[in-house]
Amino acid sequence: MPQISIAPTRTNLIRLKKDLRFAKEGYEILDRKREALTGELVRVAKEADTLQKEVWALLQTAYDAMEKARVVMGSDHVEWAALAVNKTVDVHMKLRGIMGVAIPQIEARGEPPKLLYSPGDTAAVLDEASSAFREVLIRVPQLSMLTAAVWRLANELKKTQRRVNALQHIFIPQYKNQIEFIVASLEEREREETFRLKWLKTKMTKQAQAA
Repeated sequence: MPQISIAPTRTNLIRLKKDLRFAKEGYEILDRKREALTGELVRVAKEADTLQKEVWALLQTAYDAMEKARVVMGSDHVEWAALAVNKTVDVHMKLRGIMGVAIPQIEARGEPPKLLYSPGDTAAVLDEASSAFREVLIRVPQLSMLTAAVWRLANELKKTQRRVNALQHIFIPQYKNQIEFIVASLEEREREETFRLKWLKTKMTKQAQAA
């Protein structure tokens, strides 16, 4: 056990017991927060993973169809059709708190039109690419929100875990050791005082008898 450098007084004992009680209460609160953060992180991460796979699949479909359209129509014609795109999703962001963590709340308003060009001058593969990119554009704001939430929740969970570990393995044991040291010192002092009083009483009794 490391050397404890604290005066073994009743005042320090009262203070340390109070600090220990606060440390235990803080540990319980942080431990509940850790469990809640873990559950929320798992839920959001699972949702983000599912949505990300959907977006990747849509992007793969879109780029494959785009390459076919370039072959069928030619790159210049595909680029000309792309010039018809003049509308997109209007994105608004605000923050909401989850267990003290600021999570971005992204709201997408409006959708890009389903048909951005004249169908008579394009091939069906370009329509397929356009439809896939449109779905990607609709899903990206939600994916961005979930990804940001995962990172922020994970960071907060990491900090909470460090605090829980510090209380559990450092501060609470330290307070307990200091309290045990003071209690043992006070008890030893009381025993010495009791022994001294008994010795004085015995001495005074012998002196009285001799007189």
